[in-house]
Amino acid sequence: MKLAKSTWVIIAAWVVFVGGFAAVSLAMPPGDERKAFADVVLCIVPLFANACLLWNASSPYRRQNNFWMLLAFGSTLWLAGRLIATYQGLVLHATPDRLSLVDIIFFLHTVPLMAALALLPHARKMRETLRYGYLDLLLLAVWWTFLYLFMAVAWSQDPARTGLDRMRDLQIYALANLVFLGGTGILAIRTKRGWRKVYANLFGAAATYVFGIVAVVILATRGRVDLGGLVTLPIIAAFVWLGTAGIVSHRIAPAPETAEDSPRRESQWPAQLAILCILSMPVMAVWSAFFSHAPAPVRNFRLMLTLATIIVGASLVFLRQQLVDRERLSLMKGLQDSLEHLKRLQMQFVQAEKLASLGQLAAGAAHEINNPLTAILGYAELIQTDITASERSRTLGEKIREQARRTKVLVTNLLSFARQVPTEKQLLDLKSVLTSAIELRQLDLRDKRIRIDVDNPAVLPAVRGDPNQLLQVFYNLINNAVDAMESVGGGVLTVRMRTERGSVVLDFSDSGPGLRDPERVFDPFYTTKPVGKGTGLGLSICYGIVQEHGGQIFGFNRAEGGCTFRVILPAVLALFPQLAAAAPVNTR
Repeated sequence: MKLAKSTWVIIAAWVVFVGGFAAVSLAMPPGDERKAFADVVLCIVPLFANACLLWNASSPYRRQNNFWMLLAFGSTLWLAGRLIATYQGLVLHATPDRLSLVDIIFFLHTVPLMAALALLPHARKMRETLRYGYLDLLLLAVWWTFLYLFMAVAWSQDPARTGLDRMRDLQIYALANLVFLGGTGILAIRTKRGWRKVYANLFGAAATYVFGIVAVVILATRGRVDLGGLVTLPIIAAFVWLGTAGIVSHRIAPAPETAEDSPRRESQWPAQLAILCILSMPVMAVWSAFFSHAPAPVRNFRLMLTLATIIVGASLVFLRQQLVDRERLSLMKGLQDSLEHLKRLQMQFVQAEKLASLGQLAAGAAHEINNPLTAILGYAELIQTDITASERSRTLGEKIREQARRTKVLVTNLLSFARQVPTEKQLLDLKSVLTSAIELRQLDLRDKRIRIDVDNPAVLPAVRGDPNQLLQVFYNLINNAVDAMESVGGGVLTVRMRTERGSVVLDFSDSGPGLRDPERVFDPFYTTKPVGKGTGLGLSICYGIVQEHGGQIFGFNRAEGGCTFRVILPAVLALFPQLAAAAPVNTR
């Protein structure tokens, strides 16, 4: 059976690091050289573990990425402590007889590991982010640091100490590692499929590390510890196993499990645990002050430490509460906006139903109007061709025919605008579509001081699009411009068409008051019109139609006043409609 590349990497890592270290340790005699070799290997294996863990920090799930980064950060802290200890031993030849920075760093490397388990990357929650849960994890880290300083470092303040600081250091360090070991074991039992394999490998790495630390402590108490010997092998194997967990996770790529409808998944236990930790600090201070038999310097250190930690913890709690209150206010405002949008959407649905009914009525009426219009056109042509008719009658007949044709064009445009058909793109002459939109809107401009000027080029490339949808876009833009100019007592709307860089560009420039917020004009439900006159959906619909046609639309204010809406549509440069240029349409 052919093995995967990741399997070969795992086998090679175990053979090189674990097998190689065991072989060299057995081959080399005890001494400084073997100890130096062990120090170098102990600085390399965390790098291997880090690389394998960070390999998984690019998934589409944020909590999973943070989970692997926290595990890698814990390994990095252990490496930092190991480097400092190696420098002190190999270069300075110093062996500290009291707790130092190295011991604190070694203890703190377990805090990111426990924080990673608290993220629960396997659980699919309503949101992938923990919102302000990271403050809860920070509170837990503060509490663990407080516990280490309270139980271990405090004894270094006693001049007559008898090694209690070292003993408490080992006890607290063992407790932290056991918490991580128990957490991985519980998660390995409760999860399924891929995540069970990941947690099982993490459990194996944690168990191996705890076994190695216990072995080192037991031998150190008997004075027979030799870090260059096989006693270091479990620690090296633990980091190799940690890297194995990262490789296995990258190979199976576990996704968050489907969350069951259980309140356990949605409980805020990290926040509750953080609160309990903060509340436990004064309890521990009271125990130290009144019930502990520790010397006075130890009790005083613990009291000052508790006061300082309570201040830090209370500050984090207040910060979290402030952020939560701000977020709740934002959610309430968003909820109110959503309700308002829902009401407006309901009104829009009702209006749409009315417009649909009116459209059907208008379509039926237009069909009925077409019949008498056809008769009028026929009788007008008979009058013109009647040789017995006077010159005045023939002139009136010509005027009747022209007005009837104009009415027929308007009825045809009304039918095209009211018709609801699927999108059907075809080659179009935008000048004819724009003329139809203007003719539809100019019916209501006779009594208003508003003029529409159209600047048409002689030749314009064709575009591919749906005539009904583009007619709707042009009509909405003209309608918005007319409404804006009507609010200031009149004005001029200038429509310019041109070819630019393989596209057809249409500028709708009005002399109105301009745009109040140009960045939001295409947002759904955004409108500056009075209630009942606008719904805020017209321009958003126009934006969607233009985007569907592969074009662009944007609005901006002009320096001389008013605003311009620019529509850019891709042109079919190989086709130029051979149509006569339409005369500028001037409507008063």
